[in-house]
Amino acid sequence: MGQKIAITGMGIISSIGNNVEENLNSLQSGKHGISDIQLFETRHAGHIKIGEIKLSNELLIEKLELKDAKNATRTALLGMVAAKEAIESAGISDINEYKTGLISSTSVGGMDVTENYFYTYEEFPDKQKYIDSHDAGNSSLLIADYLGLKGMVSTISTACSSAANAIMMGARLIKNGVLDRVIVGGTDALSKFTLNGFNTLMILTDSYNTPFDNDRKGLNLGEAAAFIVLESEEIVKKENKKILGYLSGYGNANDAHHQTASSENGQGAYLAMQKALKVSGLAKEKIDYINVHGTATPNNDLSEGIAMIRIFGEGKVPEFSSTKAFTGHTLAAAAGIEAVYSLLALQNNIIFPNLNFKTQMAEFDLTPVTELKEKSINHVLSNSFGFGGNCSTLIFSKS
Repeated sequence: MGQKIAITGMGIISSIGNNVEENLNSLQSGKHGISDIQLFETRHAGHIKIGEIKLSNELLIEKLELKDAKNATRTALLGMVAAKEAIESAGISDINEYKTGLISSTSVGGMDVTENYFYTYEEFPDKQKYIDSHDAGNSSLLIADYLGLKGMVSTISTACSSAANAIMMGARLIKNGVLDRVIVGGTDALSKFTLNGFNTLMILTDSYNTPFDNDRKGLNLGEAAAFIVLESEEIVKKENKKILGYLSGYGNANDAHHQTASSENGQGAYLAMQKALKVSGLAKEKIDYINVHGTATPNNDLSEGIAMIRIFGEGKVPEFSSTKAFTGHTLAAAAGIEAVYSLLALQNNIIFPNLNFKTQMAEFDLTPVTELKEKSINHVLSNSFGFGGNCSTLIFSKS
């Protein structure tokens, strides 16, 4: 596999916790974060449940000790919280000491702000200053500025596989000697645009999402941010860094099937998992746990299940669960928060439960883990699949 990519830090904020410790406690206790809409105005309030972080933008600004928020969007603020924790977790005091970059990802960008002023830009020119925040790269630049980072900054937006592709890109930059360490992950806030869009697609549930259940109705949208710190072997040895785990494998593929739906035979998912296993050099039997994409939509869970059976074989699929019943589907941030959850599974030798599961799907013999389970875990495979057929898989390992 070549140079190993060490993970030395992680940070997260989601509907089940404002930091890594709170998220772990919620995962272990089975406490989900799906609730009614409280923090933004929408006609869907009281009808649609979401994974909302119960901190207003004002409280986030206070938490970050920002003197000048610089028109920061909620997406940027959430990203700052998670990235700051990741840097502190990695014990980094001088962020520019080595060649360091930030690869962030988002799909919502700043539309939580720009949608509020859409109809008033022409009449109120003073509101036009917010237009720049709509750009996906705006949040990345604000996060980098907050961290004091002077190195490379890039943004990836490939729908729900975005953070996985950011992590993948970071690993490649280190392997090719472009950077020594990279802060990688994703951030997405809730917005009326995304809520209305997913509702129009008719893939939102009217209750709590039930991944891999035969009677699943759809997903709950969520908001979150999560980043991990990747570092080269040279820095790890020189600084005698504590290692949380390794990124041992990654793969990306596109099934080119449909703008929003996965292919019936799970081709994109199959190819992504196959590539990740090849990069890792691991035999498929070495995978101890799969954090599935598991959106609880009829199409995704069927397609992903078929792909897993194609990779591992009938009756041989490793134990798996979806953590989206805890947080909702956090779009571009999903692979970031699930990278953190994968590392927590490795560190604590536990599999997190697939909440709300009752009935096995009729199409195949697959049952997720439904109770917190202790198990020796050395390798976790994490799936993230986006609209447009953009499928990505990451493998995290202890050594």
